Amino acid sequence: MTDRRRTSRSAPRAALSTLTRRTRPVAAPRPPERAVAVPVERPSRVVDNAVYAAGRRIATPASPAESHEWLDDGYGDRMVWLGLYRPDPAELGELAEQYRLPDLAVEDAIQAHQRPKFERYGDTLFVVLKAARYLDAKEEVEFGELHLFLGKDFAITVRHSESPDLSRVRRRLESSPDLLARGSEAVLYAILDAVVDGYAPVVAGLENDIDEIEVEVFSGDPGASRRIYELSQEVVDFQRAAQPLNGILAAITAGFEKYGVDEELRSYLRDVADHVTQVVERVEGFRLQLRDILTVNATLVAQRQNEEIRELTETSLAQGEEVKKISAWAAILFAPTLVGTVYGMNFTHMPELDWRFGYPMAVVLMGLVSVVLYAVFKRRDWI
Repeated sequence: MTDRRRTSRSAPRAALSTLTRRTRPVAAPRPPERAVAVPVERPSRVVDNAVYAAGRRIATPASPAESHEWLDDGYGDRMVWLGLYRPDPAELGELAEQYRLPDLAVEDAIQAHQRPKFERYGDTLFVVLKAARYLDAKEEVEFGELHLFLGKDFAITVRHSESPDLSRVRRRLESSPDLLARGSEAVLYAILDAVVDGYAPVVAGLENDIDEIEVEVFSGDPGASRRIYELSQEVVDFQRAAQPLNGILAAITAGFEKYGVDEELRSYLRDVADHVTQVVERVEGFRLQLRDILTVNATLVAQRQNEEIRELTETSLAQGEEVKKISAWAAILFAPTLVGTVYGMNFTHMPELDWRFGYPMAVVLMGLVSVVLYAVFKRRDWI
């Protein structure tokens, strides 16, 4: 823990000093004049920068530094809302110094790939949320990571993906000055509400695909097993994004009395908590449903394999019966054929050639052997 804190405190400052360091002037050989060092312009990652008073936008400063100056004028009803998209460490480091953001939270916002969480550092709240949208063509859930720094007079949002669209959230709040006048907690509520509302299309998309999979399973589609597995992974990932919101909202609710949260905001947040509970329950149901579908699919596949094996076995048995009949008749016909073949050699010196009863004896012998073999095979059900 000690090493992590030391690293996190130095990360924004080190990145800031590295990226803002000016190059040393280089003297040209002729004429002997010093070249003026030109600062490198960095593209700003600020999507929107606004100052609000009583819930209404009163200024749109050109830079975060200018917006911070509005808070130094002594007016207590002002709030700055900064929206950033994938800021570099230097830019986030500057904001950390201006607004005294916690170093560990800044480090998390720089590195991203965090799980949803809620942390309180003194008067500053740090919230990580996962927005989601469902790509029906790919049957994938696309996630967008969002970091929020909330103070008494500022709200800083850091997005690391295209979603969620916070411009709609901002327009919604700006159209309701009474709500926005409640400060950064209103921003937190509106963003939470937008993220949770975005879960509804994801739930609908997953439910539709599960219905399709059920049809495929009972129709014997060989690709159903793979589709079940892949969709199960998407459901688990979505569950990991949505389920922590229950803990986040519980932590926020627990601080209602201590931090004097407005009663109307309390009711709004409780409504968001109800929606989160519904989403989490539906997703858990999807996970169990896909598990059951996978079991049913495995059972049906096993049944089809057993049917195929039974049919092969029956075919083999039928072929065996035919082979036995052919073999039996071949053995019956073999005895007379053997006698006839021997006496068909036409050698001069052969026994019984001149015997009067030689021919009748040979015919009787051939018939007797055939009858005995027939009786034996018939008794063994070969014929």
